[in-house]
Amino acid sequence: MPARTDIHSILIIGSGPIIIGQACEFDYSGNQAVKALKEEGYRVILVNPNPATVMTTPGIADRIYMEPLEVPYLEEIIKEEKPDAILPTMGGQTALNLAMELHAAGVLDRYGVELIGAKIDAIRKAEDRGEFKKVVASIGLESPISILTKSTAEAREFANQIGLPVIIRPSYTLGGRGGSIAYVWDEFDNLLDRAFSESPVHETLIEESIIGWKEFELEVMRDQADNAVIICSIENIDPMGVHTGDSITVAPIQTLSDREYQTMRTAAIGILRAVGVDCGGSNVQFAVNPETGRMLVIEMNPRVSRSSALASKATGFPIARCAARLAVGFSLDEVINDITGKTVSCFEPSLDYVAVKVPRFEIEKFPKGYRELGTQMKSVGESLAIGRTFLEALNKAIRACEFGYAGLEDLPNADDDEIEKIITTLHPRRIFGIYTKLKRRGASVLPEIEKRTGYNRWFLSYMLDQLDLESRVARGPIDLDLLLEAKRMGLSDGRIARLSGREETELHEMRDQFDLHAVYHFVDTCSGEFEAQTPYFYSTYGETDEGGAVAGPAVVILASGPNRIGQGLEFDTCCTLSSLAYRRLGVKSIIINSNPETVSTDFNVSDRLYLEPLTVEDVKEVLRKEHIRDVVVQLGGQTPLNMAEDLEAWGARIVGTSVRSITDAEDRKLFSALMERIGVKQPANRSAGSAHEVEELAAGIGFPILLRPSFVLGGRSMMIAFNMEELRDFLGRGIEVSPRKPVLVDKFLEDAFEYDVDALCDGENVYIAGIMQHIEAAGVHSGDSACVFPSYKAEPSLLAQMTEATARIARSIGVNGFLNIQFASIQHDLYILEVNPRASRTVPFISKASGLNLVDAAVRIWQGEDLRSQGLINESKTGLPGVGIGGCIVGWAVKEAMFSFDRFREVDPLLGPEMRSTGEVIGIGDSFGEAY
Repeated sequence: MPARTDIHSILIIGSGPIIIGQACEFDYSGNQAVKALKEEGYRVILVNPNPATVMTTPGIADRIYMEPLEVPYLEEIIKEEKPDAILPTMGGQTALNLAMELHAAGVLDRYGVELIGAKIDAIRKAEDRGEFKKVVASIGLESPISILTKSTAEAREFANQIGLPVIIRPSYTLGGRGGSIAYVWDEFDNLLDRAFSESPVHETLIEESIIGWKEFELEVMRDQADNAVIICSIENIDPMGVHTGDSITVAPIQTLSDREYQTMRTAAIGILRAVGVDCGGSNVQFAVNPETGRMLVIEMNPRVSRSSALASKATGFPIARCAARLAVGFSLDEVINDITGKTVSCFEPSLDYVAVKVPRFEIEKFPKGYRELGTQMKSVGESLAIGRTFLEALNKAIRACEFGYAGLEDLPNADDDEIEKIITTLHPRRIFGIYTKLKRRGASVLPEIEKRTGYNRWFLSYMLDQLDLESRVARGPIDLDLLLEAKRMGLSDGRIARLSGREETELHEMRDQFDLHAVYHFVDTCSGEFEAQTPYFYSTYGETDEGGAVAGPAVVILASGPNRIGQGLEFDTCCTLSSLAYRRLGVKSIIINSNPETVSTDFNVSDRLYLEPLTVEDVKEVLRKEHIRDVVVQLGGQTPLNMAEDLEAWGARIVGTSVRSITDAEDRKLFSALMERIGVKQPANRSAGSAHEVEELAAGIGFPILLRPSFVLGGRSMMIAFNMEELRDFLGRGIEVSPRKPVLVDKFLEDAFEYDVDALCDGENVYIAGIMQHIEAAGVHSGDSACVFPSYKAEPSLLAQMTEATARIARSIGVNGFLNIQFASIQHDLYILEVNPRASRTVPFISKASGLNLVDAAVRIWQGEDLRSQGLINESKTGLPGVGIGGCIVGWAVKEAMFSFDRFREVDPLLGPEMRSTGEVIGIGDSFGEAY
């Protein structure tokens, strides 16, 4: 069927702020949906109060509302815009729940608005755990023995009958929110009360424990003509008991026989039919008893999900884009697959590679919160890697996750007791504990490990293969065959060097001598049967390279990798917008990133996409293939900046601000010296190159002091110490303090007002995009503080001082592109706290509040168009030569931080200089009070 002509305008509900369990995968899906619907000629209205997203960039949708996601606001938008339909399946659980609330409040009927993508009845059947259980039984499938209840007494009676442990799952929540495993009666009532409070309908499912069973997930699409396809099959390496978002996963499924897989495939399609999903994508989760093969249906989501984004990137099949088209009447056989340009979407991808996802946890920020995982998701992001084998993909994905491991490694500093504790609990680092025990005890303990951890023997046997290879590398000698085997297993040069007792530079030279470099294959969805139309690559070794090098002027953009606290969606948005800006200017853009949730890893955002780890080695291999030397490092947060020096030494040209200028600003000691030279006032401070020196300087400066390590993002490891005991606690955390990585010891300014300034500089002219004032007290990280633009209480003379100081600093550092500065004021005295010569997390916020796309302006600077020729230098407003300033075009704009402390009940939610927020929202109003 062709696209519907009886609807003309469609409202898409976004997912709101980034929280654990609902992150930037919904910016990706929403962005895809907006694009697809606009291409079909529909007018698209979008509502989402998240300023960090790509989807809320002006020009993406026809009309954008950055209003709270609540029924009264949505009703006013519906009343004003008169949409014909609402698409609620692109905004996570938030959007689905709002669709139900709009229906219950009579808003849909009152304004004659149709739900597309998922009908109310289908949402209810899938999301109401009791109704879903009936659906499963009606088609002859099994679900866990369970009871749906709103009563504590009834829940207790059921748990008594089947015995503990039991799984507790609240209805209508996302990311397992409020879910838990009750092992003992002492904790049962508290866990149950929490589940009731988290469920918007005060309803909870209590089900039999299937902890230790194998877990699988199928991404399914069905259209109104009853065509149905499996887009991707995903297997959890961790067994049931760990939320799928916290598990390492692999696609396609590895440990099922074809007969078992076909049974599961038939079941998944049958569930979509029974629920009534007839125009979009859904995911269905299964558990399989590893001993008997008994298969149970766990749950389904009648919408695109986190797994949909992962599956889209793993297969090259754009699920959200396709689902949006199905929602307006197309059938699968009418939608052309964008990757091949030759096949229709009524086919099932066939993969000749393996894709592995590894979750990223914030163990350092919330150590008590990660003692054990469970049914409630706790990971803040994830990386994806593709390889020809499971081990190649796994090692690359671990490396890409950027939590300190070069790949699958042992834990040499952990004693046997600690390893036993890691293995026997649902620990976030359990796979490393398992690998350590196999290395220490050998293959004889494999059956024991399999039984105790639930890890399938198939995965454990691959670990033994890697241990065998590593022992051969350690024994030596290393010839071409052995080196090729190691690289095909996904081992980095650094890992091979450590195993063999060499320096990493020796490995580089050895690979150069052997001419052993990465080759790249297309992600083409169909195992090479059709040539891919989109240059979307992954690396391997020892095979034929595909795609050649890009022709014409081009630039490589280093993105930000997996989401984490301090480096999230806002940096990915900057990278995405820069790619689009370069393409508008006739320069081809090449993005390197490992984050499957993001818009930047969408196949149609850049001219070329490399799904690779963001390490110096992996980036250099891409640069070598493409014969490109121009690299953008300013937009992806700290990850690209940390590579800049090594890449430049290798021969890359760092676009914009020089590496030396970046180093001068990032190195606390050099930065302090620079501020003294140009006469900008700082709090009393000194730089320490040893722990002893830190204590001496603290005593001299006087408490309270602020401790700032070098080269960190999100205030990582920063601390305010009010006495020597707290200072020694800081030093006891294992933070490196050395002449190479000094710590700045600052006098902490109590009762100060703090300000954030985002600016652009072309080397001579300076544009102040916005001066934001923090609302929280001094000492709270800027990412955790609410802030207001324009500054609410700052005197004109203070703003003038900040403007002049910003211009002086930008010119002194030699900034070419972005600059972020943090100031503090006490009465009439202005102090500088920090300078970052890169895009900050507030760039998307300021861009939307000021009406100027700052990323586009920066790219134009890098392409030779100075700020004056861009019309941004208005000296009449600043009174300073070559300095311009912008303003707020929306009255007042307030950014408020969003926290996910509900996932870490053991954690004290006290704020400080180390960032802890996971996302943000914007409030806009005619007055400060209204916006706030």
